[in-house]
Amino acid sequence: MGESEEHAALDEMNPEKVDYIDELTGLSEPKGDLTFASSNTVLTMRDPNMHSMGQAIAVFLLFICLIGFLNGLDYASPNSGLVQPDEFVHRLSLSAPDETATFQGVVYDDEQQPLENATVYVSWDDSGIWNSSEVQTETDGSFLFERLDPGLIRVDIIVERDNNRDVYANRVLLSPPALIEPIGFTTIDFTIPSPEEFASQPCSNGAEECEIRNIDMTPGQIEHPLMDSSAESLYITIGFAFMGIALIATGFTLWAMKSGSVVVLRTAAALSIFGMGHYYAACCFGIVAFLLTFAVPKRYIPVEQSF
Repeated sequence: MGESEEHAALDEMNPEKVDYIDELTGLSEPKGDLTFASSNTVLTMRDPNMHSMGQAIAVFLLFICLIGFLNGLDYASPNSGLVQPDEFVHRLSLSAPDETATFQGVVYDDEQQPLENATVYVSWDDSGIWNSSEVQTETDGSFLFERLDPGLIRVDIIVERDNNRDVYANRVLLSPPALIEPIGFTTIDFTIPSPEEFASQPCSNGAEECEIRNIDMTPGQIEHPLMDSSAESLYITIGFAFMGIALIATGFTLWAMKSGSVVVLRTAAALSIFGMGHYYAACCFGIVAFLLTFAVPKRYIPVEQSF
């Protein structure tokens, strides 16, 4: 007789034992075959591939980065482009506070020798009223104006020589304060033409000889006045900064497309905002792209298990 048959025979002989165990456990002995049941729950993981909406935003970001790079390229080309350094500085000067510009420089003669006691006369339009100020050059030919208004001014340098008064006129753009500086500094040196050049100029009254001789450079400086060289350098530096930001944002965008990370994509969008450029084109588009990254849905895929 087998072991199972012996157990069955004992159970038939002692039914009280079986009932006693059931009472202790509270469970009845299963009578049929044991079976396992499972729910319809599926184990999932986040999809490593970016959602199609995220891919579309990434393509949009590449377009924004291109705009930012072109903005920077325009800034880095001071002699061409949509906006040139003098136009950029002039726009900033329109909103700058009054009396926040300093103007200095050195006056030289045609042989590059400093001119002493030359008169530097500046004048500017203040809401329809012309204001003016003047100083005399020092022994080293230097001059200094303080508390001027940023923006366009006319500079007349008057030199007394050979019983004549020679007037050399230029149009100058005074730089406004930049960044955290409370004062805008403009430094321009002037070289006065030779007496022969002044003598060759026609007199304003039509006479053969005139006491006051003029060389007026302002007509040729209407579009591009003289300006501080450091302001132009700053303009070019801003251009390279825009190009650098655009390239970094492009790298983050390509990384996001490859890795499928929305966080990296959002970082790229935030960087693209700083490639603002002219008319804030890249900045506005970058803000839109940044906000759209929060709408990218999360997608999950089932985990495949192998046993």
